[in-house]
Amino acid sequence: MFGTTSGNFGGEPVSMSAEVNVSAAVRETGAPTDAPRERIDVRNLGPPKPLAETLERLPELDAETVLVQVNDRAPQHLYPKLDDRGYEYATVEADEGTVVTTIWQA
Repeated sequence: MFGTTSGNFGGEPVSMSAEVNVSAAVRETGAPTDAPRERIDVRNLGPPKPLAETLERLPELDAETVLVQVNDRAPQHLYPKLDDRGYEYATVEADEGTVVTTIWQA
């Protein structure tokens, strides 16, 4: 799956139920399920911080790690930058007001 968007997430601090929703959303994206995951929650950051923080985090990760970005909107400006860097990604709306994007190396 390369650069797809679809689907529904919610809540501010992560509760046990919100974590379950994140896991379900990650499964929906088609990201590798057996890979380690690192999560970045950028819902409370204004533009361009979510973009910048995500792009800064990616080179720090091991090649097999999936980055899970939790946001309040689809990161439209991030997609072309991920394409340029050769990453695969997928975005789903998890719950009202929360979007999950998974990013992994192709």
